[in-house]
Amino acid sequence: MKWTVRILQGLLAIGFLLFGFMKVSANPMQVDAFTNVYGYGTTFMYVVGIVEIMSAIGLVIGFGKTNLVPFFSGILTVVMAGAVFTHLIAGQGFGVAMTPFILLILAIILFFGQRKIINTTKAK
Repeated sequence: MKWTVRILQGLLAIGFLLFGFMKVSANPMQVDAFTNVYGYGTTFMYVVGIVEIMSAIGLVIGFGKTNLVPFFSGILTVVMAGAVFTHLIAGQGFGVAMTPFILLILAIILFFGQRKIINTTKAK
């Protein structure tokens, strides 16, 4: 279980660093999606990008300080729930919302998996 959680933690950290960087660097595809498709402003895009980058960095730090992982994976859970909701409200359907939905499920697995590891370690 521990190694599965660690691998998932690393993959999510890499993914969210890249996703956040795309938003913070004002990738034209991201700007178009946030402003024209979803109806949000670019400021919101930057905020989401910064939150994703900070959470990804938190997951990397979590390799040394495991108590931080549930906090940052919880933040990513909220962000991905918002992304799924946004895709569905924009009328894109569940096919497009599938990627953030999968990331949502992985963040939830990381949240509860790491909590279980922390609680098991405290019990010993």
